[in-house]
Amino acid sequence: MTISRRNFLKAAGAAGGVLLAGANSTQAAAPQTSAGGVEFNGMLIDTTKCIGCRACEEACNEANNLPKPKVSFSTESVFEETRDTTTAAFTVVNRFPNEKKPDSPIFVRKECMHCNQPACASACLCRAMEKTKEAAVIYHKDRCMGCRYCMIACPFDIPRFEYNSPTPFVWKCIFCNERQMKGEQPACSEACPTGATLFGKKRDLLEIARTRIYTEPDKYIHHLYGEHEVGGTGWLFLLGAPQEKLGLKTNLPTTPYPELTSGFLYTVPLVFVLWPSLLIGLNYLIKESKESKETEEKEASHGKPE
Repeated sequence: MTISRRNFLKAAGAAGGVLLAGANSTQAAAPQTSAGGVEFNGMLIDTTKCIGCRACEEACNEANNLPKPKVSFSTESVFEETRDTTTAAFTVVNRFPNEKKPDSPIFVRKECMHCNQPACASACLCRAMEKTKEAAVIYHKDRCMGCRYCMIACPFDIPRFEYNSPTPFVWKCIFCNERQMKGEQPACSEACPTGATLFGKKRDLLEIARTRIYTEPDKYIHHLYGEHEVGGTGWLFLLGAPQEKLGLKTNLPTTPYPELTSGFLYTVPLVFVLWPSLLIGLNYLIKESKESKETEEKEASHGKPE
């Protein structure tokens, strides 16, 4: 059986097309449920209801056995600077000016967003970061090798590393996963006195948030932060001002970060599968061409057989 150069190239192209199609088929909407079909839990933060009492901070520290902050929970001077999460503070509340009501500042929490498809877990080489069926992105310090890829991958700059510790680990909010497994709500939402922090099923929280936006259009920005950012997150924010004025990350893609690298990852098997085939095919064509040329030369020198 012989094969022409054209047929070989067509076959090689078809093989490449099949592999590329397989790679592109991974692009899909971010799931709202776990791999086992369990609906994710979530948290809804209404920035118009937060009064900056920092009860969530205090409850978070107690639940995670973190040290008390240097600045008392009842001291307002803490709002003079915008704070970030640390290895000793998984939840922080910051204050931002309210252009509509200068006498009523807007308070916004910062903590792990618990992405539907977390980039930190995707980047982790040893599965130290894990997305649970309850929706929490938790950390297994016994698996961590300290590469800190999770810190680089996180679109919200959340994981924190213990640089000053002789046995350093990575720390962040774990959505009170143990409490959730017991059927309890996270400590921060339980402690919130104004209902600014609501815990529940993601589907229910989305409905509540959309209802508030459309029934009070002048009160809220018509954008539910976390619904589509990086494919969707477990924490949703109802905003009383544009996100760029509340310290929230802007210009984030709607595609989950792990899917942004899927094209690159699929080129690895593409190369390993196609390259040997191309080499074998080219070798076959070269050999066939050489044999054909030798036959022609032999017939020319001895004459064509009768």
